[in-house]
Amino acid sequence: MGTPYPNPISPSQTRIGWIGIGVMGAAMASRLLSAGYSLTIYARTPSKAHPLQSQGAQLAHSPFQLAQVSDVVFTMVGHPPDVRSNILDPETGLLWGLRPNSVSVDMTSSHPALAREIFNAARAKDCWTVDAPVSGGDIGAREGKLAILAGGDASVVEWLAPLFDVLGKVTYVGPAGSGQNCKIANQIVVGGNLLGLSEGLVFAERAGLDVQQFMEAVRGGAAGSMVMELFGDRIIGRDFRPGGFAEYMVKDLGMGVDVVEENEEGRVAVLPGAALCKQLFSGMVANGDGKLGGQGLITVIERLNGK
Repeated sequence: MGTPYPNPISPSQTRIGWIGIGVMGAAMASRLLSAGYSLTIYARTPSKAHPLQSQGAQLAHSPFQLAQVSDVVFTMVGHPPDVRSNILDPETGLLWGLRPNSVSVDMTSSHPALAREIFNAARAKDCWTVDAPVSGGDIGAREGKLAILAGGDASVVEWLAPLFDVLGKVTYVGPAGSGQNCKIANQIVVGGNLLGLSEGLVFAERAGLDVQQFMEAVRGGAAGSMVMELFGDRIIGRDFRPGGFAEYMVKDLGMGVDVVEENEEGRVAVLPGAALCKQLFSGMVANGDGKLGGQGLITVIERLNGK
């Protein structure tokens, strides 16, 4: 077999590596297995890999070893330091195990500057990287309806389309780092919507309304949103199981608030709403609820109202 890119992707020829089998990562990896792709996974806790192994996945002992037997490696981990460790670690990082023209796809919500650093390191090794964070939560991951926000080389993103199509809908948004910038902007919108939905529900309840009836009344108007569709019933039902951890919202919104500090052109974006949302999600973490889903933001608003 020749070098992977630009040979066409197919289940019979393209070997997939996957790192990160949390709530979303496991669902996404499972979809690729169900689509017929050969999958090798790496997990810091190997016992968590058993469900995917039962579907036919193989287990690697390090990111480096995984990369050696993969044409495309996906990472879906927690924080930028996890991305750096799994991809760039000089002893075990996957980048050093990739063959020329292999591709690393980071789907973690991470830092744009790190995405650019990884892209440059990969090109120095004749490999490719794409930063492709996602939006859509655990439901989107299970149903293959994620919004995939891809940055990097446009032709590589196009080449990856058969894999992205299994997971959701990909949109190419620009050069390396652009996917991460797009995800930060996405999280600013999501955070603001969760805050508005939480406050609306708290107010409706205090006003004596039936909150379910309130939501049915307004969802078809300007107050309606995908956030309401995904999380409204969960909030009312006190279902705070995570599609993504609240602590990740602190990370993502923090990058949005702070990313202007490295803007080499000196442009400044004033983001008071994002800064407030970051503090409120930080309140969730301080209350011991950082591992709940972001829809648990209502608990902070309730506490502020004495509930």
